[in-house]
Amino acid sequence: MAALSKIAAGNGHGENSPYFDGWKAYETNPFHPTDRPEGVIQMGLAENQLCFDFIKKWLMKHPEASLCTAEGVNKFKETALFQDYHGMPEFRQAIAKFMGKVRGDRVKFDPDRIVMSGGATGAHEMVTFCLADPGEAFLVPTPYYPGFDRDLRWRTGVELVPVICESSNNFKITRNALEAAYEKAQEDNIRVKGLLITNPSNPLGTILDRETLKSIVSFINEKNIHLIGDEIYAATVFMEPEFVSISEIIEEVECNRDLIHIVYSLSKDMGFPGFRVGIVYSYNDALVSCTRKMSSFGLVSSQTQHLIASMLSDDDFVDNFIIKSKKKLFKRHEYFTWSLSQVGIGSLKSNAGLFIWMDLRKLLKAKTFEAEMDLWQVIIHEVKLNVSPGSSFHCHEPGWFRVCFANMDDDTMETALLRIRDFMRKNNAAMIPHNKLCRRSSLKLSFSRRVDDFMSPGIMSPHSPLPQSPLVRARS
Repeated sequence: MAALSKIAAGNGHGENSPYFDGWKAYETNPFHPTDRPEGVIQMGLAENQLCFDFIKKWLMKHPEASLCTAEGVNKFKETALFQDYHGMPEFRQAIAKFMGKVRGDRVKFDPDRIVMSGGATGAHEMVTFCLADPGEAFLVPTPYYPGFDRDLRWRTGVELVPVICESSNNFKITRNALEAAYEKAQEDNIRVKGLLITNPSNPLGTILDRETLKSIVSFINEKNIHLIGDEIYAATVFMEPEFVSISEIIEEVECNRDLIHIVYSLSKDMGFPGFRVGIVYSYNDALVSCTRKMSSFGLVSSQTQHLIASMLSDDDFVDNFIIKSKKKLFKRHEYFTWSLSQVGIGSLKSNAGLFIWMDLRKLLKAKTFEAEMDLWQVIIHEVKLNVSPGSSFHCHEPGWFRVCFANMDDDTMETALLRIRDFMRKNNAAMIPHNKLCRRSSLKLSFSRRVDDFMSPGIMSPHSPLPQSPLVRARS
């Protein structure tokens, strides 16, 4: 049999990672409440399933948005025929407007700079391909999404140089850390072509503040390297402080805008990963032109463009969706982190994303990544929860795990929490209260409560419980 190409047969896909091994464990034994109640619960998938009831209602009221209905079939032919790789004008206009709304309408986006791709995966690869040659590198602050090792490296030959961030300052990106990574690359004779930041962060669930973003723009401007801002979780910020986009920062500071690029998608903010709607938005004319040509390899289907254009052009729907999504994410996050605190588990304080950065350092038998993997094996195969170990995110310190909380219904979440409670009891890792974990349905969380009650910096310690208001009252 003829051999595959070296690139195809190599390990550049990055799937030799516990992150993907956890998915495989789930796929071979997926949890189902009745058919497979002892199966693995998927907590490694960052997916937003909390607003589909609201989306479904809109679809029922607007059958014309679908080409496969009596109301929409008249547009079937014109949509099914050839579409160029620019994308439908109404689709690009709707995406540009939605991006602005997600950012509080503090900045406007030009529809002519919207370039579509097959999800954020395709968007990242296109940008990387256009900006760097094989052997050149991008700086990436740790911890970072494991898929970047595939998306940015596999077919481009580009390297990733970690910017080491530490728990001692809540994994903030500092100028010193950026300089250290840049100097290390130079010492290794690696040419740095850019910096990739994820804001809000995956896996931390935190956002970059305005001063940090200004420092980052100053850094890339001084080094004359590109900045890619992955902002695919922009609408998941459910609590103050509000999200600040790199597009806002460049309005406030002097910089070479040709160096600024944004990757966006609807997979996280809208919960539509199956639609494969990825976006490149660049302030660099040459990059816009190049990525638009490359988008032929991963276009968004015209049927999807038609539906998304119809949905996102409805201002009332978009405004209400953003509000409802924030409320639901806030409630789920607060209940989930509070429930973990009741069994002695802390997490990094966060206000965005579809996950938490869970702190299990005290459960390690040793402060090593080998001990982290041992603990992860127990969680996967005995507790039967697919959570992702920090080492798969290139975290510099062992004992951290990413846990997704928005990709399941309430009952599945309760089952997962019960398994965690039993695991902690068996390991005598914490003093477990005798009363049962309260049901989510008994919680009366008000989204209008003072959010700054939750925003003191640092780790959510089980020894410093959440403020005694709705949560504690709900237990009685």
